[in-house]
Amino acid sequence: MRGINSGVVIDACVLANHGVCDLLLRLAESPRLYRPRWSEHILEETNRTRVTRLSRPAPLADHWGKEVAKHFPEALVEEAACLDPLLVNHPKDRHVLATAIRSGASTIVTFNLKDFSPASLSPWNIRAVHPSDFLISMHAFNPDQVLMRIAEMAGDRIMTGEMRLSKLNGSVPDFIEHIAKSAGERHTSPHQLFGFRSSWKKTGTPGR
Repeated sequence: MRGINSGVVIDACVLANHGVCDLLLRLAESPRLYRPRWSEHILEETNRTRVTRLSRPAPLADHWGKEVAKHFPEALVEEAACLDPLLVNHPKDRHVLATAIRSGASTIVTFNLKDFSPASLSPWNIRAVHPSDFLISMHAFNPDQVLMRIAEMAGDRIMTGEMRLSKLNGSVPDFIEHIAKSAGERHTSPHQLFGFRSSWKKTGTPGR
């Protein structure tokens, strides 16, 4: 983790995951913990996945894309297909690596780690990490802010923080285990862990 100025490309498979995407986008809001990056190709793939694989209504998926563009205009990276011939990771995800190179990002967050072998990334000084590992690094960097965002997510869904974590567990189990272990080391109960409410409130943010 290189701090808040570090660019991070978020793969479509992560953006299409509602709960994980929600948390990641909240962490990219002011005061941000990192700078998200993506391309039109990544956003189109996200939209397609939400509609064809997750059975989301097309208008809802389109609305999400418009909200992302409105709230994170600086995240959009110019297409870099000209780099594809130089890349040796999985062909279907070369556009993701090209986006990272074009934007100067240091990290790609993806569930598809097999498509980004270390050997294919090392010449570009880029790493690919699972969302669990990325969230763990965010929590290590600023644990209070991560917990605050989870509490906000829970509040927006009228559920407890523990319930929100339970729903995330299917996608990012290592992160949830890390949160539980951290609470245990601090001798903090789940109720105490989420026993605060943020006064910060914002509506209409994509992913929610």
